[in-house]
Amino acid sequence: MSRLSQILPILYFTTDVLLLILAFFGSGFFFKRNYFEGSQWIALPLAIVLWAVIGYLRRLYQSNLHNGFSLRMISYSKTYLIFAAGLMTISYIIFDFPADFFKSLLSFALFFLAANILVNSILIKSISLWRSRGANIKHTLVIGAGELALRVAQYFEANPDFGFRLKGHLKSAKEECKVGSEKVLGTLRHLKPYLMNNSVDEIIIALPYGSTANRIKFIVGQADLYGIRVSFIPDYDSLFGKHCKIIHDRGLEAVNVRQLPLDEFYPIVEKVVFDFLFASAVLFFLFPVFAAIAILIKLDSPGPVFYCPVRVGRGGRNFKVYKFRTMYENDPVIGGTRSTQVNDPRITRVGKVLRKYNLDELPQFLNVFLGDMSVVGPRPHRNYLNKQMRERYDKYMIRHYFKPGITGWAQVNGWRGPAETETQIIERTIHDLWYFENWSFLLDLKIIWLTIFSRKAYQNAF
Repeated sequence: MSRLSQILPILYFTTDVLLLILAFFGSGFFFKRNYFEGSQWIALPLAIVLWAVIGYLRRLYQSNLHNGFSLRMISYSKTYLIFAAGLMTISYIIFDFPADFFKSLLSFALFFLAANILVNSILIKSISLWRSRGANIKHTLVIGAGELALRVAQYFEANPDFGFRLKGHLKSAKEECKVGSEKVLGTLRHLKPYLMNNSVDEIIIALPYGSTANRIKFIVGQADLYGIRVSFIPDYDSLFGKHCKIIHDRGLEAVNVRQLPLDEFYPIVEKVVFDFLFASAVLFFLFPVFAAIAILIKLDSPGPVFYCPVRVGRGGRNFKVYKFRTMYENDPVIGGTRSTQVNDPRITRVGKVLRKYNLDELPQFLNVFLGDMSVVGPRPHRNYLNKQMRERYDKYMIRHYFKPGITGWAQVNGWRGPAETETQIIERTIHDLWYFENWSFLLDLKIIWLTIFSRKAYQNAF
Protein backbone atom coordinates (compact mmCIF):
# COMPACT_ATOMS: atom_id res chain seq x y z
CA MET A 1 0.00 0.00 0.00
CA SER A 2 1.41 3.42 -0.95
CA ARG A 3 1.82 6.18 1.57
CA LEU A 4 -0.90 8.23 -0.13
CA SER A 5 -3.34 5.30 0.18
CA GLN A 6 -2.68 5.32 3.92
CA ILE A 7 -3.12 9.08 4.17
CA LEU A 8 -6.22 9.41 1.97
CA PRO A 9 -8.77 8.09 4.52
CA ILE A 10 -7.44 10.54 7.12
CA LEU A 11 -7.41 13.35 4.55
CA TYR A 12 -11.00 12.76 3.44
CA PHE A 13 -12.35 12.38 6.97
CA THR A 14 -10.51 15.47 8.26
CA THR A 15 -11.83 17.47 5.32
CA ASP A 16 -15.39 16.39 6.05
CA VAL A 17 -15.10 17.27 9.74
CA LEU A 18 -13.75 20.73 8.88
CA LEU A 19 -16.63 21.20 6.44
CA LEU A 20 -19.12 20.22 9.15
CA ILE A 21 -17.66 22.87 11.45
CA LEU A 22 -17.68 25.43 8.64
CA ALA A 23 -21.29 24.60 7.79
CA PHE A 24 -22.29 24.87 11.46
CA PHE A 25 -21.05 28.45 11.77
CA GLY A 26 -21.93 29.33 8.18
CA SER A 27 -25.60 28.51 8.70
CA GLY A 28 -25.74 30.90 11.68
CA PHE A 29 -24.09 33.62 9.60
CA PHE A 30 -26.60 33.03 6.81
CA PHE A 31 -29.54 33.72 9.17
CA LYS A 32 -27.60 36.61 10.77
CA ARG A 33 -28.57 35.26 14.17
CA ASN A 34 -26.90 32.87 16.56
CA TYR A 35 -29.36 30.04 17.09
CA PHE A 36 -26.65 27.79 18.48
CA GLU A 37 -26.61 28.89 22.09
CA GLY A 38 -26.30 26.96 25.34
CA SER A 39 -27.31 23.33 25.01
CA GLN A 40 -27.81 23.80 21.27
CA TRP A 41 -24.03 23.59 20.80
CA ILE A 42 -24.38 19.84 21.24
CA ALA A 43 -25.65 19.75 17.64
CA LEU A 44 -22.06 20.14 16.33
CA PRO A 45 -20.43 17.17 18.14
CA LEU A 46 -23.61 15.18 17.48
CA ALA A 47 -23.24 15.86 13.75
CA ILE A 48 -19.54 14.91 13.75
CA VAL A 49 -20.15 11.65 15.64
CA LEU A 50 -23.15 10.79 13.44
CA TRP A 51 -21.18 11.44 10.25
CA ALA A 52 -18.25 9.34 11.53
CA VAL A 53 -20.52 6.42 12.45
CA ILE A 54 -22.40 6.47 9.13
CA GLY A 55 -19.13 6.83 7.21
CA TYR A 56 -17.69 3.84 9.06
CA LEU A 57 -20.75 1.66 8.46
CA ARG A 58 -20.80 2.59 4.76
CA ARG A 59 -17.00 2.14 4.51
CA LEU A 60 -16.69 5.67 3.17
CA TYR A 61 -13.12 5.93 4.42
CA GLN A 62 -11.85 2.41 3.78
CA SER A 63 -8.22 2.27 2.69
CA ASN A 64 -9.04 1.01 -0.82
CA LEU A 65 -10.92 4.17 -1.71
CA HIS A 66 -12.92 4.62 -4.87
CA ASN A 67 -11.09 7.74 -5.99
CA GLY A 68 -13.02 8.00 -9.23
CA PHE A 69 -15.13 11.14 -9.19
CA SER A 70 -18.55 9.69 -10.10
CA LEU A 71 -18.24 6.65 -7.83
CA ARG A 72 -17.14 8.70 -4.85
CA MET A 73 -19.86 11.32 -5.37
CA ILE A 74 -22.53 8.59 -5.49
CA SER A 75 -21.16 7.11 -2.28
CA TYR A 76 -21.11 10.56 -0.64
CA SER A 77 -24.66 11.30 -1.76
CA LYS A 78 -26.03 8.13 -0.16
CA THR A 79 -24.09 8.80 3.04
CA TYR A 80 -25.30 12.40 3.12
CA LEU A 81 -28.98 11.45 2.76
CA ILE A 82 -28.72 9.05 5.69
CA PHE A 83 -26.82 11.67 7.71
CA ALA A 84 -29.33 14.48 7.07
CA ALA A 85 -32.33 12.30 7.89
CA GLY A 86 -30.65 10.96 11.02
CA LEU A 87 -29.55 14.41 12.24
CA MET A 88 -33.01 15.96 11.83
CA THR A 89 -34.76 12.97 13.41
CA ILE A 90 -32.44 12.68 16.43
CA SER A 91 -32.53 16.44 17.06
CA TYR A 92 -36.32 16.50 16.89
CA ILE A 93 -36.78 13.54 19.23
CA ILE A 94 -34.11 14.28 21.84
CA PHE A 95 -33.85 18.05 22.08
CA ASP A 96 -36.46 20.65 22.96
CA PHE A 97 -35.24 23.43 20.68
CA PRO A 98 -37.19 26.46 19.40
CA ALA A 99 -38.77 26.20 15.98
CA ASP A 100 -36.24 28.63 14.51
CA PHE A 101 -33.45 26.27 15.46
CA PHE A 102 -34.65 23.73 12.92
CA LYS A 103 -34.36 26.35 10.19
CA SER A 104 -30.72 26.72 11.12
CA LEU A 105 -30.33 22.96 11.30
CA LEU A 106 -31.77 22.59 7.80
CA SER A 107 -29.52 25.40 6.59
CA PHE A 108 -26.57 23.63 8.25
CA ALA A 109 -27.34 20.35 6.39
CA LEU A 110 -27.73 22.11 3.02
CA PHE A 111 -24.61 24.23 3.57
CA PHE A 112 -22.62 21.08 4.38
CA LEU A 113 -23.93 19.34 1.24
CA ALA A 114 -22.90 22.20 -1.05
CA ALA A 115 -19.48 22.63 0.57
CA ASN A 116 -18.89 18.87 0.61
CA ILE A 117 -19.58 18.49 -3.12
CA LEU A 118 -17.42 21.50 -4.01
CA VAL A 119 -14.40 20.72 -1.83
CA ASN A 120 -14.35 16.97 -2.44
CA SER A 121 -14.66 17.56 -6.17
CA ILE A 122 -11.56 19.74 -6.04
CA LEU A 123 -9.75 17.24 -3.79
CA ILE A 124 -10.53 14.22 -5.98
CA LYS A 125 -9.62 16.06 -9.17
CA SER A 126 -6.35 17.25 -7.63
CA ILE A 127 -5.35 13.72 -6.59
CA SER A 128 -6.30 12.39 -10.03
CA LEU A 129 -4.25 15.12 -11.75
CA TRP A 130 -1.27 14.43 -9.49
CA ARG A 131 -1.39 10.73 -10.30
CA SER A 132 -1.87 11.34 -14.03
CA ARG A 133 1.49 13.13 -13.97
CA GLY A 134 3.16 10.02 -12.59
CA ALA A 135 3.21 10.88 -8.89
CA ASN A 136 2.51 8.23 -6.24
CA ILE A 137 2.13 5.47 -8.82
CA LYS A 138 2.19 1.79 -7.82
CA HIS A 139 3.98 -0.21 -10.52
CA THR A 140 2.10 -3.47 -10.64
CA LEU A 141 2.87 -6.90 -12.07
CA VAL A 142 -0.04 -9.23 -12.81
CA ILE A 143 0.49 -12.99 -12.49
CA GLY A 144 -1.87 -14.51 -15.02
CA ALA A 145 -2.91 -13.75 -18.59
CA GLY A 146 -6.37 -15.31 -18.81
CA GLU A 147 -9.92 -14.00 -18.43
CA LEU A 148 -9.48 -12.95 -14.78
CA ALA A 149 -6.20 -11.16 -15.52
CA LEU A 150 -7.84 -9.37 -18.45
CA ARG A 151 -10.57 -8.06 -16.15
CA VAL A 152 -7.92 -6.80 -13.72
CA ALA A 153 -6.11 -4.98 -16.53
CA GLN A 154 -9.31 -3.44 -17.88
CA TYR A 155 -10.32 -2.31 -14.39
CA PHE A 156 -7.10 -0.38 -13.80
CA GLU A 157 -6.98 0.98 -17.35
CA ALA A 158 -10.49 2.36 -16.89
CA ASN A 159 -9.52 3.92 -13.52
CA PRO A 160 -6.06 5.48 -13.95
CA ASP A 161 -6.63 7.78 -10.98
CA PHE A 162 -6.51 4.74 -8.65
CA GLY A 163 -2.73 4.98 -8.95
CA PHE A 164 -1.90 1.58 -10.47
CA ARG A 165 0.30 1.22 -13.57
CA LEU A 166 0.54 -2.30 -14.99
CA LYS A 167 4.01 -3.31 -16.09
CA GLY A 168 2.73 -6.48 -17.74
CA HIS A 169 1.70 -10.09 -17.19
CA LEU A 170 3.46 -13.34 -16.42
CA LYS A 171 1.60 -16.26 -17.94
CA SER A 172 0.94 -19.55 -16.17
CA ALA A 173 1.56 -22.83 -17.95
CA LYS A 174 -1.33 -24.04 -20.14
CA GLU A 175 -3.24 -20.80 -19.50
CA GLU A 176 -5.11 -19.37 -22.47
CA CYS A 177 -3.82 -15.86 -23.17
CA LYS A 178 -6.55 -13.20 -23.20
CA VAL A 179 -4.57 -10.01 -22.57
CA GLY A 180 -2.63 -9.74 -25.80
CA SER A 181 0.79 -11.26 -26.46
CA GLU A 182 2.53 -7.85 -26.42
CA LYS A 183 1.63 -7.47 -22.72
CA VAL A 184 3.01 -10.86 -21.68
CA LEU A 185 6.51 -10.53 -20.20
CA GLY A 186 7.11 -14.26 -19.84
CA THR A 187 6.01 -17.20 -17.74
CA LEU A 188 6.18 -17.94 -14.02
CA ARG A 189 9.72 -19.25 -14.56
CA HIS A 190 10.76 -15.66 -15.30
CA LEU A 191 9.34 -14.24 -12.05
CA LYS A 192 12.55 -14.36 -10.02
CA PRO A 193 14.83 -12.74 -12.66
CA TYR A 194 12.18 -10.14 -13.45
CA LEU A 195 11.88 -9.03 -9.82
CA MET A 196 15.64 -8.97 -9.56
CA ASN A 197 16.03 -6.57 -12.49
CA ASN A 198 12.86 -4.44 -12.36
CA SER A 199 11.14 -2.16 -9.87
CA VAL A 200 7.75 -3.55 -8.80
CA ASP A 201 5.57 -2.13 -6.01
CA GLU A 202 2.80 -4.72 -6.01
CA ILE A 203 2.00 -8.14 -7.46
CA ILE A 204 -1.57 -9.15 -8.25
CA ILE A 205 -2.21 -12.89 -8.54
CA ALA A 206 -5.05 -13.42 -11.04
CA LEU A 207 -4.65 -17.08 -11.92
CA PRO A 208 -7.53 -19.25 -13.17
CA TYR A 209 -9.43 -21.56 -10.85
CA GLY A 210 -7.53 -24.79 -10.30
CA SER A 211 -4.06 -23.28 -9.89
CA THR A 212 -2.15 -25.23 -7.25
CA ALA A 213 -1.44 -23.88 -3.78
CA ASN A 214 2.28 -24.55 -4.29
CA ARG A 215 2.34 -22.26 -7.31
CA ILE A 216 0.70 -19.43 -5.34
CA LYS A 217 3.03 -19.99 -2.37
CA PHE A 218 6.00 -19.76 -4.74
CA ILE A 219 4.81 -16.37 -6.02
CA VAL A 220 4.27 -15.05 -2.47
CA GLY A 221 7.68 -16.34 -1.41
CA GLN A 222 9.44 -14.56 -4.28
CA ALA A 223 7.56 -11.36 -3.51
CA ASP A 224 8.59 -11.57 0.15
CA LEU A 225 12.27 -11.79 -0.89
CA TYR A 226 11.99 -8.33 -2.42
CA GLY A 227 9.54 -6.78 0.04
CA ILE A 228 6.75 -6.56 -2.54
CA ARG A 229 3.11 -6.57 -1.47
CA VAL A 230 0.83 -9.23 -2.96
CA SER A 231 -2.89 -9.14 -3.69
CA PHE A 232 -4.67 -12.38 -4.51
CA ILE A 233 -7.85 -12.32 -6.61
CA PRO A 234 -9.72 -15.66 -6.37
CA ASP A 235 -11.37 -16.86 -9.57
CA TYR A 236 -14.78 -17.24 -7.95
CA ASP A 237 -16.60 -16.57 -11.22
CA SER A 238 -15.24 -19.72 -12.84
CA LEU A 239 -16.25 -21.74 -9.80
CA PHE A 240 -19.61 -20.22 -8.86
CA GLY A 241 -20.65 -17.98 -11.77
CA LYS A 242 -20.69 -14.22 -12.15
CA HIS A 243 -23.38 -13.54 -9.53
CA CYS A 244 -21.38 -14.53 -6.45
CA LYS A 245 -20.47 -11.96 -3.78
CA ILE A 246 -17.75 -11.95 -1.12
CA ILE A 247 -18.92 -11.26 2.43
CA HIS A 248 -16.58 -10.22 5.26
CA ASP A 249 -17.77 -10.48 8.86
CA ARG A 250 -15.53 -10.40 11.96
CA GLY A 251 -12.56 -11.97 10.26
CA LEU A 252 -14.62 -14.60 8.46
CA GLU A 253 -14.84 -14.53 4.67
CA ALA A 254 -17.73 -16.22 2.91
CA VAL A 255 -18.94 -16.37 -0.67
CA ASN A 256 -22.59 -15.72 -1.38
CA VAL A 257 -22.76 -17.99 -4.42
CA ARG A 258 -25.70 -16.25 -6.08
CA GLN A 259 -25.89 -12.56 -5.21
CA LEU A 260 -28.72 -10.88 -7.13
CA PRO A 261 -29.78 -7.21 -7.39
CA LEU A 262 -32.78 -7.75 -5.12
CA ASP A 263 -30.47 -8.96 -2.34
CA GLU A 264 -29.26 -5.38 -1.85
CA PHE A 265 -30.88 -2.94 0.59
CA TYR A 266 -31.94 -0.11 -1.74
CA PRO A 267 -33.52 -2.34 -4.43
CA ILE A 268 -35.45 -4.20 -1.72
CA VAL A 269 -36.81 -0.93 -0.35
CA GLU A 270 -37.73 0.30 -3.85
CA LYS A 271 -39.62 -2.87 -4.66
CA VAL A 272 -41.43 -3.19 -1.32
CA VAL A 273 -42.53 0.46 -1.30
CA PHE A 274 -43.63 0.33 -4.94
CA ASP A 275 -45.58 -2.91 -4.39
CA PHE A 276 -47.41 -1.46 -1.39
CA LEU A 277 -48.28 1.85 -3.08
CA PHE A 278 -49.23 0.29 -6.41
CA ALA A 279 -51.40 -2.42 -4.82
CA SER A 280 -53.08 0.13 -2.55
CA ALA A 281 -53.90 2.36 -5.52
CA VAL A 282 -55.31 -0.54 -7.57
CA LEU A 283 -57.46 -1.82 -4.70
CA PHE A 284 -58.80 1.68 -3.99
CA PHE A 285 -59.44 2.98 -7.50
CA LEU A 286 -60.63 -0.29 -9.04
CA PHE A 287 -62.98 -1.23 -6.22
CA PRO A 288 -66.04 -0.45 -8.40
CA VAL A 289 -64.61 -2.78 -11.08
CA PHE A 290 -64.12 -5.50 -8.46
CA ALA A 291 -67.72 -5.09 -7.31
CA ALA A 292 -69.08 -5.19 -10.89
CA ILE A 293 -67.12 -8.36 -11.70
CA ALA A 294 -68.32 -10.01 -8.49
CA ILE A 295 -71.95 -9.29 -9.41
CA LEU A 296 -71.49 -10.66 -12.96
CA ILE A 297 -69.90 -13.87 -11.59
CA LYS A 298 -72.81 -14.46 -9.21
CA LEU A 299 -75.38 -13.79 -11.96
CA ASP A 300 -73.60 -16.03 -14.47
CA SER A 301 -73.20 -19.21 -12.45
CA PRO A 302 -73.72 -20.61 -8.95
CA GLY A 303 -70.74 -20.68 -6.64
CA PRO A 304 -68.38 -18.36 -4.79
CA VAL A 305 -66.96 -15.14 -6.27
CA PHE A 306 -63.38 -16.08 -5.49
CA TYR A 307 -61.29 -19.14 -6.15
CA CYS A 308 -58.37 -19.38 -3.70
CA PRO A 309 -55.95 -22.17 -4.64
CA VAL A 310 -52.75 -22.84 -2.72
CA ARG A 311 -49.56 -21.93 -4.59
CA VAL A 312 -45.82 -22.11 -3.85
CA GLY A 313 -44.28 -18.79 -2.86
CA ARG A 314 -41.01 -17.38 -1.60
CA GLY A 315 -38.73 -19.95 0.00
CA GLY A 316 -40.97 -22.79 -1.19
CA ARG A 317 -43.70 -21.86 1.32
CA ASN A 318 -47.37 -22.33 0.43
CA PHE A 319 -49.83 -19.44 0.43
CA LYS A 320 -53.39 -18.80 -0.69
CA VAL A 321 -53.84 -16.94 -4.02
CA TYR A 322 -56.94 -14.80 -4.55
CA LYS A 323 -58.54 -15.05 -8.00
CA PHE A 324 -61.97 -14.38 -9.45
CA ARG A 325 -63.73 -17.69 -10.09
CA THR A 326 -63.90 -18.40 -13.83
CA MET A 327 -65.07 -22.06 -13.87
CA TYR A 328 -68.12 -24.07 -13.04
CA GLU A 329 -65.89 -26.73 -11.54
CA ASN A 330 -62.49 -25.84 -10.11
CA ASP A 331 -59.59 -28.04 -9.09
CA PRO A 332 -59.22 -28.59 -5.32
CA VAL A 333 -57.48 -25.61 -3.71
CA ILE A 334 -54.83 -28.04 -2.41
CA GLY A 335 -53.34 -30.72 -4.63
CA GLY A 336 -55.01 -29.67 -7.89
CA THR A 337 -53.41 -31.11 -11.04
CA ARG A 338 -55.72 -30.24 -13.96
CA SER A 339 -54.34 -27.57 -16.30
CA THR A 340 -56.66 -25.33 -18.27
CA GLN A 341 -57.09 -26.38 -21.91
CA VAL A 342 -58.21 -24.57 -25.06
CA ASN A 343 -62.04 -24.43 -25.11
CA ASP A 344 -62.11 -25.93 -21.62
CA PRO A 345 -65.80 -26.76 -20.89
CA ARG A 346 -65.32 -25.86 -17.23
CA ILE A 347 -64.91 -22.12 -18.04
CA THR A 348 -68.02 -19.94 -17.60
CA ARG A 349 -69.18 -17.29 -20.07
CA VAL A 350 -67.97 -14.46 -17.80
CA GLY A 351 -64.86 -16.47 -17.07
CA LYS A 352 -63.83 -16.49 -20.74
CA VAL A 353 -63.79 -12.69 -20.81
CA LEU A 354 -62.01 -12.40 -17.47
CA ARG A 355 -59.28 -14.86 -18.47
CA LYS A 356 -58.81 -13.35 -21.93
CA TYR A 357 -57.98 -9.92 -20.47
CA ASN A 358 -56.28 -11.18 -17.26
CA LEU A 359 -59.03 -9.65 -15.13
CA ASP A 360 -59.35 -12.83 -13.08
CA GLU A 361 -55.90 -12.02 -11.62
CA LEU A 362 -56.93 -8.63 -10.20
CA PRO A 363 -57.67 -9.92 -6.66
CA GLN A 364 -54.00 -10.90 -6.39
CA PHE A 365 -53.28 -7.25 -5.63
CA LEU A 366 -54.64 -8.18 -2.21
CA ASN A 367 -51.85 -10.77 -2.03
CA VAL A 368 -49.38 -8.00 -2.89
CA PHE A 369 -50.88 -5.74 -0.23
CA LEU A 370 -50.58 -8.54 2.35
CA GLY A 371 -46.95 -9.21 1.37
CA ASP A 372 -47.32 -12.69 -0.15
CA MET A 373 -46.67 -11.53 -3.71
CA SER A 374 -45.05 -8.75 -5.71
CA VAL A 375 -46.53 -6.87 -8.66
CA VAL A 376 -43.75 -8.25 -10.89
CA GLY A 377 -42.07 -11.62 -10.42
CA PRO A 378 -42.30 -15.26 -11.53
CA ARG A 379 -45.80 -16.64 -11.54
CA PRO A 380 -46.60 -18.93 -8.56
CA HIS A 381 -47.13 -22.58 -9.46
CA ARG A 382 -49.09 -25.45 -7.98
CA ASN A 383 -47.14 -27.89 -5.80
CA TYR A 384 -47.30 -30.78 -8.24
CA LEU A 385 -46.14 -28.59 -11.16
CA ASN A 386 -43.43 -27.08 -8.99
CA LYS A 387 -42.10 -30.57 -8.22
CA GLN A 388 -42.14 -31.61 -11.88
CA MET A 389 -40.29 -28.50 -13.04
CA ARG A 390 -37.71 -28.78 -10.25
CA GLU A 391 -36.87 -32.31 -11.38
CA ARG A 392 -36.58 -31.31 -15.04
CA TYR A 393 -34.53 -28.09 -14.70
CA ASP A 394 -31.74 -27.90 -12.12
CA LYS A 395 -31.87 -24.12 -11.53
CA TYR A 396 -35.66 -23.92 -11.36
CA MET A 397 -35.90 -23.42 -7.58
CA ILE A 398 -33.82 -20.23 -7.76
CA ARG A 399 -37.05 -18.49 -8.77
CA HIS A 400 -38.20 -19.01 -5.15
CA TYR A 401 -35.50 -16.72 -3.76
CA PHE A 402 -38.04 -13.88 -3.97
CA LYS A 403 -41.79 -13.33 -3.99
CA PRO A 404 -43.85 -14.52 -6.95
CA GLY A 405 -45.59 -11.89 -9.04
CA ILE A 406 -48.89 -11.08 -10.70
CA THR A 407 -47.02 -10.64 -13.97
CA GLY A 408 -43.46 -11.39 -15.01
CA TRP A 409 -40.80 -11.34 -17.69
CA ALA A 410 -41.78 -14.81 -18.92
CA GLN A 411 -45.44 -13.80 -19.26
CA VAL A 412 -44.79 -10.65 -21.34
CA ASN A 413 -42.53 -12.71 -23.64
CA GLY A 414 -45.28 -15.19 -24.45
CA TRP A 415 -44.44 -17.95 -21.94
CA ARG A 416 -47.62 -17.97 -19.93
CA GLY A 417 -50.15 -20.76 -19.77
CA PRO A 418 -49.21 -24.47 -19.74
CA ALA A 419 -45.72 -25.69 -18.73
CA GLU A 420 -45.91 -29.22 -20.08
CA THR A 421 -43.27 -29.49 -22.82
CA GLU A 422 -39.51 -29.30 -22.27
CA THR A 423 -39.36 -26.03 -24.22
CA GLN A 424 -42.11 -24.41 -22.15
CA ILE A 425 -40.42 -25.38 -18.88
CA ILE A 426 -36.94 -24.29 -19.93
CA GLU A 427 -38.01 -20.99 -21.52
CA ARG A 428 -40.20 -19.98 -18.59
CA THR A 429 -37.41 -20.75 -16.12
CA ILE A 430 -34.73 -19.02 -18.19
CA HIS A 431 -36.87 -15.86 -18.44
CA ASP A 432 -37.58 -15.88 -14.69
CA LEU A 433 -33.87 -16.23 -13.86
CA TRP A 434 -32.94 -13.52 -16.35
CA TYR A 435 -35.38 -11.19 -14.61
CA PHE A 436 -33.75 -11.68 -11.20
CA GLU A 437 -30.22 -11.35 -12.56
CA ASN A 438 -31.03 -8.14 -14.44
CA TRP A 439 -33.62 -6.58 -12.14
CA SER A 440 -34.08 -2.83 -12.05
CA PHE A 441 -36.98 -0.61 -11.11
CA LEU A 442 -37.30 0.51 -14.74
CA LEU A 443 -37.51 -3.14 -15.81
CA ASP A 444 -40.47 -3.63 -13.47
CA LEU A 445 -42.20 -0.60 -15.01
CA LYS A 446 -41.49 -1.95 -18.50
CA ILE A 447 -43.02 -5.34 -17.61
CA ILE A 448 -46.14 -3.67 -16.19
CA TRP A 449 -46.48 -1.61 -19.39
CA LEU A 450 -46.05 -4.71 -21.61
CA THR A 451 -48.55 -6.64 -19.47
CA ILE A 452 -51.20 -4.07 -20.35
CA PHE A 453 -50.32 -3.22 -23.95
CA SER A 454 -48.25 -6.07 -25.44
CA ARG A 455 -49.94 -8.79 -27.49
CA LYS A 456 -47.48 -11.40 -26.23
CA ALA A 457 -48.83 -10.94 -22.71
CA TYR A 458 -52.20 -12.26 -23.88
CA GLN A 459 -50.92 -15.34 -25.75
CA ASN A 460 -52.11 -18.67 -24.37
CA ALA A 461 -54.86 -16.89 -22.41
CA PHE A 462 -57.68 -19.39 -22.27
